Amino acid sequence: MKYKIFIAALSLFSIVNINAQEVKTEETKSETEKKVYIKGNALLIPIGVINVGIEHQVSKKFTLQGDVLISPWKSFAGHEAQIYMGTMEGRYYFKEAFKGWHVGANVSVGAYILQKPTYWNDEIYYDHQTLQPTKYIQSQLYQKGYSILFGIEGGYQFRLAENWNMDIFAGVGNSQDFYKGYVRGTGERYDGADGHNRSGEIIPYRGGVMISYRLK
Repeated sequence: MKYKIFIAALSLFSIVNINAQEVKTEETKSETEKKVYIKGNALLIPIGVINVGIEHQVSKKFTLQGDVLISPWKSFAGHEAQIYMGTMEGRYYFKEAFKGWHVGANVSVGAYILQKPTYWNDEIYYDHQTLQPTKYIQSQLYQKGYSILFGIEGGYQFRLAENWNMDIFAGVGNSQDFYKGYVRGTGERYDGADGHNRSGEIIPYRGGVMISYRLK
């Protein structure tokens, strides 16, 4: 009888130990598993702007995201709007990666041919150095150059369905711009500078609604 009780107790201990090992294995797998999502910005698609990226988990609460933005418009509503930008971003999730609220920091580089919103009028252009009026109308002018941007972002990501997430986010940062000014139609410089003009400003330059699909 004692032998049977010993065998039964040993069997029960073995079952409990196996179950504990399975739970531990699942927890360890969950902690070490690194998810990867590919994503596209649904908010920009209706205006013909492409913004796609990949977000890769590096730890329980941290991810790295790389994305590109392409606005191919030589003319959009009468304004130049060609933008080609790449961004690297680090994110911290308060709950766990790909779930809930997150904040991040990013750096972007971009090239552009566009007309600044301040030039969307028919006022006389004043030379920025001499402050004297010129022969140009502001709506005739556009800018071509490149930018380096440093910024922060915040947002919220949640599950839509199995393997599908939605990421709502917005960001702001400092843009350092290097550009030349041209006259539409003639291609001549309107700014009178030999090289690039330079400007710096705080602008909102990231945002949207990303639809994400899990790759692994």
